[in-house]
Amino acid sequence: MLDYLSLAGGLVILLLSGDALVRGSVSIARKLGIPSLVIGLTIVAFGTSAPELVISLKSALDGISGIAVGNVVGSNIANVLLVLGAPALIATTSCADKGVRKNAVFLLAVTVIFIVMCAFGTLERAMGLALLAMLALFLGDSFFEMRRHQRRRKKFKNGETEGLDEYTREEIEEIEEIGDTPGGMPVAALLLLVGLIGLPLGGHLAILGAVEIARDWGVTDAAIGLTVIAFGTSLPELATTVMAALRKHSAVALGNVLGSNVFNILAILGTTSLVKPLTIPASIMHFDIWVMLATTVLLFLLAFTRCRLRWPMGLALVGGYCLYIFLVLNVGELS
Repeated sequence: MLDYLSLAGGLVILLLSGDALVRGSVSIARKLGIPSLVIGLTIVAFGTSAPELVISLKSALDGISGIAVGNVVGSNIANVLLVLGAPALIATTSCADKGVRKNAVFLLAVTVIFIVMCAFGTLERAMGLALLAMLALFLGDSFFEMRRHQRRRKKFKNGETEGLDEYTREEIEEIEEIGDTPGGMPVAALLLLVGLIGLPLGGHLAILGAVEIARDWGVTDAAIGLTVIAFGTSLPELATTVMAALRKHSAVALGNVLGSNVFNILAILGTTSLVKPLTIPASIMHFDIWVMLATTVLLFLLAFTRCRLRWPMGLALVGGYCLYIFLVLNVGELS
């Protein structure tokens, strides 16, 4: 009974924290003139990736490289298929934001580089440093994009619209139309903090309950690592994107998925392999890593076609994730 209460309580905390994170981050974006996509790519993505970081580091220090790597690979698969698919069942998610294409290209490049590194059999400390260097590049680009947008917004508010394309004007107008959070910046910052603290806590409680329930049902530890733990550590992303979709902030939802997948590879595996080199299990190389590449290519195509995800596509994505879980649990231990 305690396991079920832990799972249910964790899910409730996740939903409430996800709502707080979306409201706080969007309000701060409006106050500072930062595009919602940039907020989703950085602050929101880092916050929702915290459970993956904790679990991968602990697994590496305990000598369980399979869990450390499988957690990230499984989470990236879940982020594209489940975290993007489920909100599309509730509300339309747009992939047309101006910065989506560039970041989708970066994620695809990072994924390919990561697969090449895995082909050597071990993620060495030098590789971890290279991953962290790419993370610094990603964060630097996001910072300069924020500064560029703030300058464009200042010009727009001063009536200097020359040189601003139609998309940029619409983007600035959208930020201006976002309502303030009651209480202004202090309340927005508090909501952001509550979200960043509550998401890892809720994820931890949900994972604890789910793992024990899965073990009671006879599911192996290997399958638990790639499915239950990976799914559990993706719950913060899922809660955040669902609330973002309900509040019509699709840029936050999509930015969260893109940013989380980038953070999972660069920040989590970069940091973890720097602390302790990670051996890549052959089973992950044979199957799961290629599923991750396929879902990344799918996300890349969605970004470049600038489509709008509606319920049929959402149903297909969620169905694809269910098929993946079925294969992992029923066609041998693939991780």
